[in-house]
Amino acid sequence: MFEARKAALLAAVLALSLAGCGFHLQGRSALPVQFKLSYVDAHDRQSDFVQGLRNALLVSGVELTEDTKAATATVHVLDDKHTQRILSVSPDNLPREYELTYTVRFSVTAGDKELLSPQEVETTREYSFVVSELLAKENEEAILQAALAHDLVDAVMRRLSSL
Repeated sequence: MFEARKAALLAAVLALSLAGCGFHLQGRSALPVQFKLSYVDAHDRQSDFVQGLRNALLVSGVELTEDTKAATATVHVLDDKHTQRILSVSPDNLPREYELTYTVRFSVTAGDKELLSPQEVETTREYSFVVSELLAKENEEAILQAALAHDLVDAVMRRLSSL
């Protein structure tokens, strides 16, 4: 019985110390009340970034709506693109390294009020390429693009939570 109380006291002290240092679960950002009922305005609603942003907003307690007039805030995804460029080539003139870049431009409004003017976030990754491993490298590229989108979602959510 004494051990159970000791364990409960230790758990309570640990929980209080974590709460006191500002700890919160990953993926959950405290957003201002303007985001209570939000709309995500995007040309490509199926992109990795837009899907990730919608999920991050839901995890943060935001209710998403498809009714633009009812929304208390609107996140406008103005540009959502990824590019690929060759960094190096082999002596046979075959690509050896690629650079993937994912860029997102967005703004936020609440009714007629602009909460966040158009901003751009970008992230880049490099990966090697071997022709004999073409299928694996195509899969690696898709995984990297999804990871880049996830990184951008985190960056956007940090900006939204700072409003």
